[in-house]
Amino acid sequence: MKPILAHRIGLAATFALMLSAPWRTAASSAVVPGNTPSSAQESDSTNALEKVLDQMDAAAASFRTTRANFEWDQYQKVIDETDTQKGTVYYRRSGKEIEMMADITDPPKSVLFNNGKVQVWEPKLNRVTTYEAGKNREAVESFLVLGFGGGGHDMLKSFQLRYLDAEKIDGVETVKLELIPKSERVRNLFGQIWLWIDPARGISVQQQFFDTVSGDYRLAKYSNIEVNQKIPDSVFKFKTRSDTQFLAAPKG
Repeated sequence: MKPILAHRIGLAATFALMLSAPWRTAASSAVVPGNTPSSAQESDSTNALEKVLDQMDAAAASFRTTRANFEWDQYQKVIDETDTQKGTVYYRRSGKEIEMMADITDPPKSVLFNNGKVQVWEPKLNRVTTYEAGKNREAVESFLVLGFGGGGHDMLKSFQLRYLDAEKIDGVETVKLELIPKSERVRNLFGQIWLWIDPARGISVQQQFFDTVSGDYRLAKYSNIEVNQKIPDSVFKFKTRSDTQFLAAPKG
């Protein structure tokens, strides 16, 4: 499996697949360090980080749904090309479970995550492919809810966090955070992540995932974000046909 798959079926499915694929098991993903901050800077950054995480915790406590338009840019350094996909993404919480549906417009495709599995609906091919997250379910879900319903301090379980800066994105005042996955296996996929959080709502408006080996990256931009609005159950169901083919992706 190659990183190019990331822009074909969406981040969740790609992540689930990559975790079980052998192609990157020996990869190194060291992140190039920046300037060493002073003690005063570290203290200020720690305080700023805590404030953001508290705001995300507060938002997560009342989180029910999110709807947003997205633009996914997948950059491949080896060929110096960027592939862009657009669509709408939906999140909702049912108890402790998080569901996600991403509807991609061109080519038409939908990616659904629920019950520990990722399903990809391709209308033109009239097929649904299922990818079992299995033992990687918690890791897949941790990526899915980054800035969308997940608590701030919950991220500390899976990532090393660092406050980077305040930055305005499309007129929205955001806080930029750096995330380094604690799991070596996950770092072989994304060695470094940047997250732009709107502290007023405790949600992400932009994310960037870096493959620190190949130089590839994935930039996700979110707009027209609606929080805790009613989302019909039908949004989280594929519009399949009687002759739709259902496939199970091979494991391993």
